[in-house]
Amino acid sequence: MGLAVSGHEISLDERDASSTINFVSHAHSDHTGAVNKSKPILASELTLDLIEARKGIEVKRQKELSGTKLLPSGHIMGSKQLYAETNNGLSVLYSGDFQMDKPILAEKLEPIQADILIIDSTYPDPEVKFDEKEEVVMAMQHYVASKLEKGIVLFGAYSLGKAQDIIKILNDVGISPIVDRKISKINSIYKKNGFNLSYSSIYEDEEDFNNAIKGNFVGIVENSKLKELSISLSRAYSKRVFTAVATGFAKTFNMGCDVQFPLSDHADFSQSIDYIESCRPKIIYTFGRGSNPSIFAKNLSKIGYNAHRFINYAGISESALIEKSYDNI
Repeated sequence: MGLAVSGHEISLDERDASSTINFVSHAHSDHTGAVNKSKPILASELTLDLIEARKGIEVKRQKELSGTKLLPSGHIMGSKQLYAETNNGLSVLYSGDFQMDKPILAEKLEPIQADILIIDSTYPDPEVKFDEKEEVVMAMQHYVASKLEKGIVLFGAYSLGKAQDIIKILNDVGISPIVDRKISKINSIYKKNGFNLSYSSIYEDEEDFNNAIKGNFVGIVENSKLKELSISLSRAYSKRVFTAVATGFAKTFNMGCDVQFPLSDHADFSQSIDYIESCRPKIIYTFGRGSNPSIFAKNLSKIGYNAHRFINYAGISESALIEKSYDNI
């Protein structure tokens, strides 16, 4: 899907052969599939830095584009919404991944009114409701402090966004965790942009790392490594290793660890309603993968919103979206 703006066709977080510019809302891998060296990328400078660091390529950077605004989405560092005034005279807002709560490290979301809202559908079920973030953070801090007296604490986390949030949460109570290679690499971009995170990494300072692991410690690793590394650490140190994750999916899935904290950088259903009310769209398109967009559109329609799943047919253009929107407004 593309938006026709100022003589350009802008894709939204995915591959579109007809696009001339790729908008990337943030640097998580499920939103950077369209990134390549040939097409310019419209994104925040922080997102562009993170993309280059993660993919190991230099991308073409699209400067300010007439008819568009990039606004904070509150998801992770550098994440943005895209507001566009289209060639057809309607305003469109694409949320990307977003959260309404005050983020741990990212900029707080800035809503804006638009005729058409294309909204993320990560949590489409009204039954899923997140706990107060401050309560979750305090529970994490208390858990870590209590378990450090008995052994090692190991968190599994996304290397970008959630890992840095956990570091900040631990730093706030005087704990400096150790991190793996990928998290260390991303942390360097955070530090470059003024985020003062305290942690240890064998890939940055071996002496500091060796000092950090002399006693009980907290580690943060990629989710995929959590189980294997916990077993290895338990054998190597002859200590109990307590495993934990911090994710909104803790509300809906068993993550297979000792404790799971529902710390999300997305909006739940009720928070999405707050966002919609702030944007005051005439029509809503739910956007995402799998069945979530259909579920979200259905649940929004039940409570009176003009909501439809956006189906990304091959070759569909912004003009087709706008034409459909005129029929539904």
